[in-house]
Amino acid sequence: MNLAAVAAPTTNATGLRTAVRIMERWGATQDEIKRTLRVSRSSINRSKGTLTSIELDDDQLDRISYVLNIHAALRTVFDNPENVEGFMAMVNHNEFFFGRTPLDVITGGSYVALYETFRRIDALRGGLW
Repeated sequence: MNLAAVAAPTTNATGLRTAVRIMERWGATQDEIKRTLRVSRSSINRSKGTLTSIELDDDQLDRISYVLNIHAALRTVFDNPENVEGFMAMVNHNEFFFGRTPLDVITGGSYVALYETFRRIDALRGGLW
């Protein structure tokens, strides 16, 4: 028996729950979370309760991973919770963002936008990683 396959749905539920909480702290609406993570509204609502297991596809898992890694990068770069949680809602005039907030970019639902946002935020860590 493949133990990783047995544990995956529980791990998926934990990852989804954590990603939803992070995105809420960034100021994302439920519709924005739904588009970014490509999950249903009912999955988001269940993740806030007693969800212990959920099947997610590779795309959904990748999206959750990017949100978790963006959060980790922000925690490495910033000391204060205001920037860790507020950065995603701040207007950014750097290349790629062009006056949009990182949250606006990722909540459009594009996988590429999520990846590029992660890549640019991760680059802020520089040699800190």
